[in-house]
Amino acid sequence: MSGRPLRCCLLALVLHTSAAFADGSVYDFAALRQMAVDANLSLAAARDGVDAARAGIVSASAYPNPETELTTGGASPRIGGASGHAHALAISQRIDNPWVRSARIGAAEALAGGAEAGLRQTRVTLLARLQVAFYELLRRQEELSAARDDLALAESIYERVKVRVDVGEAPRYDLIRAEAERLTARNATRSAELRVNQSKVAIRGLVAERLPADFQVRGDWSEPRVLPPLEQLRERVLGSNPELAVLRAEQSRFDRQVELEKARRMPEVAIRAVQERDPDLENNRVGVLLTIPIWDRRAGPIAENTAQGLRVRNQLEYSQFALSQSLESAYGQYDISRNQITILEGAILREAEAAVKVAEAAYRFGERGILEVLDARRVFRAARNELIAARYDLEVARIEIDRLQAVEAQ
Repeated sequence: MSGRPLRCCLLALVLHTSAAFADGSVYDFAALRQMAVDANLSLAAARDGVDAARAGIVSASAYPNPETELTTGGASPRIGGASGHAHALAISQRIDNPWVRSARIGAAEALAGGAEAGLRQTRVTLLARLQVAFYELLRRQEELSAARDDLALAESIYERVKVRVDVGEAPRYDLIRAEAERLTARNATRSAELRVNQSKVAIRGLVAERLPADFQVRGDWSEPRVLPPLEQLRERVLGSNPELAVLRAEQSRFDRQVELEKARRMPEVAIRAVQERDPDLENNRVGVLLTIPIWDRRAGPIAENTAQGLRVRNQLEYSQFALSQSLESAYGQYDISRNQITILEGAILREAEAAVKVAEAAYRFGERGILEVLDARRVFRAARNELIAARYDLEVARIEIDRLQAVEAQ
């Protein structure tokens, strides 16, 4: 790492080395986001659910169809009169109770509102998961790039130590340590490659496997920002979170369903017109049919929907509490990660790099052994990896806060 400016080191932490990822297609988050919106099957299923719920409003708004009855046969007089063909035609039209109709439509509208909130929840959750997976892959790519840099440097150190050992300027113990460091770097590189592949699998699962196997991602870490007060964020979450909107819509649906079942305890009215014809006579009659709910007073459906409403109300209160806890956790993690980034970028990483330079210079002049150089590099490597991890943790916390507020990942 000797001779490399700190600026170049930090840049390597933010953007992966293009030469290291020369093969395969490169995607930014906007491209992956569009692919997920277009192809993700869970999102498509949620859209279909909204279409079905909206169709339910049309069904609930429909008026009852008339009923027609036609009977035909023969007429034979018992005493006098003519014999011949006879038939009867009856038409009945049920009158839709306005209270029943209003409650039925209201329940269907609440169901559609819940489906729309569910679609929004599915979309926000999907994009949040995709953004987390995106930054996970970005992190693994940077770790792989750094591991390859470490491996190249370990190889270089090994060759330099081998020359010094061969000419008798350094003990053979230094070569053993350099060889162990080189093997460690190789193992770290292989592990980093495996983690990159695992992260790719997660992204491909979210975009319906439309990505090639050797794709890469390109992006920047967002700059840390000062969050609004926790209570202000809590109000936003409780007011806009789609999970709560789904539960509120479900509660409204059960309330309207209770109203519907109570309204069904009223008699149902239908108008009936009948025309009867036989060889000697024609009868025309108009009447009213009443369906009186004497035995079935809808007690079961009313109790069932009332209990379901209480269940959803309790679930809503628990979800509000759980979301508040999740917000507090993400809020705290964001502050911790932001402070870690500030400390690592401001002092620790710079001091670790300076220690590497001093140790390598002292080794070249024979003032220190290879052990001091390797220890200094180990400290620098740990600080660099902590910075990568802190940036990733910051992104995850920010994404979670946005998800809880129903802010779609962009």
